[in-house]
Amino acid sequence: MMTEIPWYNKGLFSSLNLRQKTLLTIGLTGLILLVIFICGWMTNANLPTDFSIKMQAPSLVHPFGTDWMGRDMFTRTIKGLSLSIVIGIGASVISSIIATILAFLASANKWLDEAVSWAIDLFASIPHILLLMMISIALGKGAFGVIMAVAFSHWVNLTRVLRAEVLQINTSEYVALSNRLGRSKLWIAKEHILPLVISQIFVGTLLVFPHAIMHEASITFLGFGLSPHEPAIGIILSESMSYLAMGAWWLAFFPGLALLIVVLLFDIIGDNLKRLLDPGEANN
Repeated sequence: MMTEIPWYNKGLFSSLNLRQKTLLTIGLTGLILLVIFICGWMTNANLPTDFSIKMQAPSLVHPFGTDWMGRDMFTRTIKGLSLSIVIGIGASVISSIIATILAFLASANKWLDEAVSWAIDLFASIPHILLLMMISIALGKGAFGVIMAVAFSHWVNLTRVLRAEVLQINTSEYVALSNRLGRSKLWIAKEHILPLVISQIFVGTLLVFPHAIMHEASITFLGFGLSPHEPAIGIILSESMSYLAMGAWWLAFFPGLALLIVVLLFDIIGDNLKRLLDPGEANN
């Protein structure tokens, strides 16, 4: 006769259903990112320098080592990650707003649809990094230039998805009935279309985050992004290139690894949220 395993011998995670596991994953991942952001926000941007401990390898006192000015690399990395998160938030939100507006404009009439399709093809044909650098330089670089550069170069994929979704909804019977009843296109967009695509907009915003953070670091590393005095990961990686030949591997390794982890965490949140909001993704 089989005996039931006591509840206290069962793993908490294994006892949860798929929806609960997804919510737990989103919550824990979001908590980690929130802790990183708060710690970076509370850290003073002007870190103290101590040339007596410069270029020290990782240790218990300095887990990420110290740089050429004796600054703690762990603190610099956390500060840089918090700045990257802020830029990612701003860029992804603006990008989603652009994508939503263009998708709804495309549903207005045939001419606007062709104009939006032309804009999508145009921006998709330009190399991403080149477009980022051009927009950032045109707007004076800095945090504002980087946010707008990332925002104006990352709306294409979301616009394409939303446009297809909106066009499909426009062929539904209830939209046709609203048209026969004399409802305006604005009313139809607000009452019928927006509630059905709001989940795609939200998920799309989160999925833009990883790309925004990586591209911010890329153009900053190349010298077309944030100013050198700002504690950005791209700046840290760019400065570390001069010291790698001296064996100071930790100056690039730990900040780069931390950046990849943050990008992965955002990607995990986006994928799990998509699975949560889209029943069709639940079994994938």
